[in-house]
Amino acid sequence: MTVDAQPGARKPGLCPLRPVGVGLCVESCHEDNHCPHHEKCCSNGCGHECTAPYTEVKPGVCPKPVGVGVCATFCSGDNDCPNHEKCCSNGCGHQCKAPYTGKPGVCPKPGGFGLCVESCSEDDDCPNHEKCCSNGCGHECTAPYKGWIP
Repeated sequence: MTVDAQPGARKPGLCPLRPVGVGLCVESCHEDNHCPHHEKCCSNGCGHECTAPYTEVKPGVCPKPVGVGVCATFCSGDNDCPNHEKCCSNGCGHQCKAPYTGKPGVCPKPGGFGLCVESCSEDDDCPNHEKCCSNGCGHECTAPYKGWIP
């Protein structure tokens, strides 16, 4: 066993997602410092083993899952995905998806109190060029502000 770090120290990066119940039920490490070089001590679904971490996080935000997706993991992190796609939840597992970018424009500043109802959660929930904006209590579809903000 090679020790590269102080006991209990965590190495950078994240452990890849692993399907539950898959892997050897052997504990070949207990913490990151039990692993050589940049590897981390990660779950393999049953035990723990030294694994290369994923560190790349591509820009953008994963779109919210709609309904229930396939209960399988097709990616562990953004670096498993081609081009600009990100590794996102599909409602049950994970798969590569184009990131959500939002609609152009700026939400107007909420004035006073609005209805405490969430009629949208992201811009894609809104028609045409409207954005999902705070109304002071909840969120609703609103035309973006087009004026100059000092």
